[in-house]
Amino acid sequence: MDVRIYIPLLACLLGPVMGLPLQTVFRSLKTSGVKELTETEDIFSRILQSNQDSEKLLREGDIAIKPGRSAKKCDDCRWDKSSTGNVIVPYIMSSGYNDAEVSLIHEAMQEFETVTCVRFMPHTAEQNAINITIGYGCWSLIGRTGGIQEVSIGVGCMAKGIVQHEIIHALGFYHEHKRSDRDNYVTIMTQNINPNYLGDFIISDSDNLGLEYDYESVMHYGRYTFSNTGEETIVPKPDPSVPIGQGYGLSSLDVSKMNKLYQCDICSSLLHHPSGTVISANYPSAYPNNANCVWLIRTPSDQVSLKFDAFDLQSSPKCVSDYIKIYDGASKTSPVLLDRTCGAAKIPRLISSTNLMLIEFVSDGAVTATGFKATYNAEKCDGKFYTPSRNFTSPGYPNVYPADIDYCFLITAPAGYKIILNISDFFLEYETSCGYDYLSIFDGDNSAFPRLFHSCGNVAVPIQVSTGNTMLLQFHTDSAMEYRGFQASYTIKPLRRN
Repeated sequence: MDVRIYIPLLACLLGPVMGLPLQTVFRSLKTSGVKELTETEDIFSRILQSNQDSEKLLREGDIAIKPGRSAKKCDDCRWDKSSTGNVIVPYIMSSGYNDAEVSLIHEAMQEFETVTCVRFMPHTAEQNAINITIGYGCWSLIGRTGGIQEVSIGVGCMAKGIVQHEIIHALGFYHEHKRSDRDNYVTIMTQNINPNYLGDFIISDSDNLGLEYDYESVMHYGRYTFSNTGEETIVPKPDPSVPIGQGYGLSSLDVSKMNKLYQCDICSSLLHHPSGTVISANYPSAYPNNANCVWLIRTPSDQVSLKFDAFDLQSSPKCVSDYIKIYDGASKTSPVLLDRTCGAAKIPRLISSTNLMLIEFVSDGAVTATGFKATYNAEKCDGKFYTPSRNFTSPGYPNVYPADIDYCFLITAPAGYKIILNISDFFLEYETSCGYDYLSIFDGDNSAFPRLFHSCGNVAVPIQVSTGNTMLLQFHTDSAMEYRGFQASYTIKPLRRN
């Protein structure tokens, strides 16, 4: 078989960094009383919705206030670096989260660890730590405040982008629209802002770390935040149509700001657009010696499809010298899509099982070559269903399914409805970790949502019920051992209203 293979000053030293919006990527921690996001709703709108009944004293919508703490200056609010150069953030996590929620929080943390020097470690006896709790809403203090400090990921906050937003606050950053040079990049429409929140739009005397303004930051307010007229409160310039308030998570500049603030010695890139290019340093000239770099590709939705246009690395037995290695996920512990590869290899198109793919490149201190150039894009779903009910099957059913396919089905019900999925027949190749052939089902319209089901072999599949109006099925097969696949049907029902 194939290889399975700032910145209103860092609430400490800096200030408002990053802004955040989020689109249809989120679901609530608990579904009771939570509305579906619309196409125009961003992360910060969801945060404000979740915080509307909170009795916590909050500034700028989700920043908790610690008595006696200056919002702009402090001398000791960065997290400590270890002797290895990593920033260590001990954490405690509430036992009230279910398995899917714990997994999502860990996935949000993992992206930090892959592209920055921040490392989250379970708390033992450390004096300082973040305590991730199911509080009333989504909020955090700014920077390390001393002792055990709360980061609330409560009802309505269970989305990767929201978790990352609040953690970035705890690392020392305010919202992007507060930074000192913001008037060069956006116009604040004060006439449209609720007077009670005008103070949340005041510029801070921030250290911007020598990095440009980030419209795409996960820390940027949305276009309509705190509007009392229904009109925009933040308008980009010179082009008013520039999107702000993305809803998917960290941006590439968010990563750069954290790495610069904490002086991380790391070669990393985050690619978060629907398509793009990955190239080795200096390409098409020779790449440097002693390189150790990663590229984390995170498309807004769907799977990642990667195609190499050029590839030339130093050749060595078993690729012990220079090599590229590709993972099906956000970390080096994820399943391997392509094991160590070097020389002038012809690499087939690679498709991830989720919207995440990690590329690792290592070179030694000797011979170099021209390197590589690759393009990626979001692989779209093959089957999209909108009817109230439908029967469907894996390709080829009841005969054997094809080898080497990545196929997905997206079911969308009207707003206010949920999906009930019944898989009446299920027979795939079996492997202990289900890494060869498998079916994954997600509680939403992309793989950033909680996973409801992941299996292979010949098993009885429980009825799957969505918490919202979308459900995604991802079907993957490898190059050998094809079976008949699966037969499924679905219906829709109204969500229960309180």
